[in-house]
Parts: sequence; C-alpha cells; structure tokens
Amino acid sequence: MTPRTLLALLALLALSLSATAFAADSTQPGQLSPPPGPAQKTVAAASKAAREAESAARKAANAAKDAAEQGRMTAGRLSSAAAEAIRRAARKAADAATRFEEKASTSASKALDESKAAARAAEEEGKKASAATRDALGKAEESVHQAAASSKEDAEQAAQATRNALQEAQQATAAAARAARDAAARTAQAARRNARTSDQAPGR
Repeated sequence: MTPRTLLALLALLALSLSATAFAADSTQPGQLSPPPGPAQKTVAAASKAAREAESAARKAANAAKDAAEQGRMTAGRLSSAAAEAIRRAARKAADAATRFEEKASTSASKALDESKAAARAAEEEGKKASAATRDALGKAEESVHQAAASSKEDAEQAAQATRNALQEAQQATAAAARAARDAAARTAQAARRNARTSDQAPGR
C-alpha cells in the first residue's frame, strides 16, 4: 500500500467517525436540552397557574384586611367622607377577590391529578371570598347613601352592618389565601415528583 493510498484511507475513516458522532448527538447548536414534551408543558402550566392564584389570593386577603381596618378606624365617625373611604376600600377588596376567583378557576382547570383536590378547594374558597367581598361592598355603598340622606341612627346601623360584612370578608379571603397556598405547595410537590420520574425514565 502506497503512502498516498494510506493517507486517503485515513481521511475516509476520519470523515466516517465524524459523521457518526454528529448523528449520535441530537442536541442542536445552542440548545442545552431537548424541547419540553406535552407532559412537561402540562406540569409547567399547572405550576404557573397555581402560583398566580396564590399571588392573587394574597393580594385579595391584604385588600380585605385593609378595608376591615378602615371600617374599624372610622367607627363612630358618621360622615359622608368616612363612609366613602370605606366604600373605596371595599371596592378594592371586591375587585381583588374577583381576580383571585378567576385565577383560582384557571388553576383548578389546569391542576395536576395529585393537586386537583387542593386546587378545587381553593376555587371554592375563592367563590366564597368573592361573594363575601361583594356583600361588604353592597353594604358600604348603602352606608354612603345612609350617611348622606338618613338619620344618625340609620347611618350608624348601616355603618355597623358594613363593618360586620368587612370582617366576614376578611375572614373569607384569609381562608381563601390559605387554600391557595396549600394548592400551590401541593402543585410544586407534584411537579418535583414528575421531574424525578422523567429523569429516571429509560433512555435518560
């Protein structure tokens, strides 16, 4: 075998090995891992929805707490300004609770099997919280009307009814926040289990 022939064979061998190595490497340039499959996308969507619901629940609970505090601070102050301040706080709480109810519904619809019960529980608590804050808002609006157009006794009764409703709304949103926090924690646990199962799958 002449040196020229030997060099040609070595070149062909090098090209063959290079092509084999390239075919075995399925990772594309700039891609650190294979694209997520349907199962991974489902887990990611459930986790994101649960986190968003928890965040919305926390905001609703804080808004309801602020509204209830506003009601306690203005107790005994029968004025249109005080009633209007409470109404604004109650409106903020009601809006926040409505947003949480929507986020909780989305989370429940996307929940993983392992966390579905907790997500459904959070959804139900969200509905209760939303109803309680709407009731408080209705009483706050009535209190504004009574403060402007009714007797002192009627105005005080309306203000007290508003304070009671705001207290109930605070309790309802706090319960909803706890339920959403539990649902988010269970979803995170389920996501970690799914990740471990995926890592241990054959071919990994």
